[in-house]
Amino acid sequence: MPIDFERKGAIALVTINRPDAMNALDVEHDQALAEAWKEFETDPTLLVAILTGAGGRAFCSGGDLKTYMPWRRDIALRGKESTISFGGMTLAGEITKPVIAAVHGHCIAGGLELAMACDIRICTPDSRFGLAEVRWGVLPGGGGTQRLPRLVPMGYALEMILTGETIDAERAERIGLVNRIVGADVLLDTAFAIAERVAANGPLAVKAAKQAIHDGLDRSLQDGLALEGTLQKRLLQTADAEEGLRAFAERRRPVYATSALAKAPKT
Repeated sequence: MPIDFERKGAIALVTINRPDAMNALDVEHDQALAEAWKEFETDPTLLVAILTGAGGRAFCSGGDLKTYMPWRRDIALRGKESTISFGGMTLAGEITKPVIAAVHGHCIAGGLELAMACDIRICTPDSRFGLAEVRWGVLPGGGGTQRLPRLVPMGYALEMILTGETIDAERAERIGLVNRIVGADVLLDTAFAIAERVAANGPLAVKAAKQAIHDGLDRSLQDGLALEGTLQKRLLQTADAEEGLRAFAERRRPVYATSALAKAPKT
């Protein structure tokens, strides 16, 4: 399969499975990835996803320069829009549920853009990160120029994008690009532990919190607080909030109805 999709209870494990090409995405893999995200997003029983790459050498090395990028160039030459979305993952607001990137090895170009579109990033000590697109006459067009400066200080973002050079895992953690570094033997175990902790929380609250953070980034503090208040009001009107508060009073773990996920709070 171009993209492996496994269900582990409430968690989806999405694996880019093209190790012979450093998990670069060609057109087929890009389309398969889109189907995987569609399945994850529309299934109310799936609460969190983990994105990783097969083979141990690379998380993902981006769009295949031999096939994918020439295809994109042909579209652009015909005067048509050629937005690089990598299966829709790097478009804003397409994935409303939490996604964790489990990075092992090279995470460059579109691979890093995929990882940055995730909500939490963990990696192995031998991982390397970079946006090398300018070396090949294009820019990081899958959200790289927009997400990197939002995740790390502007100076680091400019250095990485304008030089096209890679950084190691230690520096990636130091500048805030990744959340933590773990051994390769416990990478997926760590990712699943985080995913399970997220999945144990109120599903509507998790989705609303993600929405408040991402949508609020481009607003003034006043408008962001208004968004937060609107989402909180709607959450307080749900059965999830009723169950969570009752469980706290009764000193037990809440039991949330996953069917309620189909109607998450929206602005």
